[in-house]
Amino acid sequence: MSGSRVAAQAVRAQAAARVLGTVRREDKDRALELMAQALLRRAAEVERANQEDEERAREEGLTGPMLARLSFDRRRLERVVAGIADVRALPDPVGEVVEEHVRPDGLVIRKVRVPMGVIAMIYEARPNVTVDAAALCLKAGSAVLLRGGSEAVETNRVLVEAMREALTQAGLPADAVQMVEDTSREAAVELMRLRGLVDLLIPRGGAGLIGRVLEEARVPVIETGVGNCHVFVDRAADLDQAVRIAVNAKVSNPAVCNAAETLLVHRAVADAFLPRLAAAVAPYRVELRGCADTRAILPEALPASEADWDTEFLDLVYAVRVVDSLDEAIAHINRHGTRHSEAIVTEDTERARRFLTEVDAAAVYHNASTRFTDGYEFGLGAEIGISTQKLHARGPMGLREICSTKYVVLGQGQVRE
Repeated sequence: MSGSRVAAQAVRAQAAARVLGTVRREDKDRALELMAQALLRRAAEVERANQEDEERAREEGLTGPMLARLSFDRRRLERVVAGIADVRALPDPVGEVVEEHVRPDGLVIRKVRVPMGVIAMIYEARPNVTVDAAALCLKAGSAVLLRGGSEAVETNRVLVEAMREALTQAGLPADAVQMVEDTSREAAVELMRLRGLVDLLIPRGGAGLIGRVLEEARVPVIETGVGNCHVFVDRAADLDQAVRIAVNAKVSNPAVCNAAETLLVHRAVADAFLPRLAAAVAPYRVELRGCADTRAILPEALPASEADWDTEFLDLVYAVRVVDSLDEAIAHINRHGTRHSEAIVTEDTERARRFLTEVDAAAVYHNASTRFTDGYEFGLGAEIGISTQKLHARGPMGLREICSTKYVVLGQGQVRE
């Protein structure tokens, strides 16, 4: 597939998007139902394709976290199919009146939600992104171009085939969901530069992928996903609660962007908390890398390097630092964090308020795990990504975040004097 083929796909996507923008909710929901049925019907084929992808990935040296993201068994397929049902149940964002007012001259000014048009996804490993993005874009009235990584090409091919068949069965254009099968860098760059054909590009993956997209793209981009997230255990923390949160934020799924990578502990509770934390993570074989003060309490911890404070490990590794104050914790997070998800554990509501106000991140938590930053958990049905930027959308992006708006102005012959 050449770059010109990618452009041709975008042209077809644009034509499909024009159709989708006029489709009634019941027709989109029917298509989503047929998508779910088609995916379950082809579950065995999906699993076989995924096994093929996994075997090839192992041969090519793909390691732990990325391999975990690639895995797409029956249980994971059923979860994304459940996500499709959640999306179906959500209100249709298209046509929603965001705000309305009447001017003194009688003009009615309405701000209305409209489809984005053509949305492109460039992502690594995770086949669930293929289904989540297709379902959300369809409900939001947009076409989607899916350019997954080479490691998941067979899995993605079967998933997209099933969804395109469902669209045809529903009487909607199959080109509303397309897979860019060329996984070369050249094809990706071509996709990033299709001004006038691609309305929005969303990259999902590691810092390297997102950095390349930001450097190369000539279409609008929403920056997503890199998660150097922190849990701060304050001097006023309930230590039982702090242990539960710190463990969950790291071990429940270390290979995702909302997993905590650094644990900050107030000096006033470090002696009491750190041995309990070490005992709690030991069964999971978590590697602790600590500052000098941490290692004075936990001699078994490895020394943390300066680079560790800036690293998204995506693995069972925790960087641990003892801090002297809330101010120091906030300063550390704002310096080293990626503006994704940050948590404080404290019983002091005023200190919590300061943390929630002063920490610069898409999601901030008081006495809860960072692992909740997720479209499913936020009640969005699914997510197309987690935005860590400040323009247009921030945090988990659901249906409304992948729409645009237009002003609809209703008059009765008014002219401007």
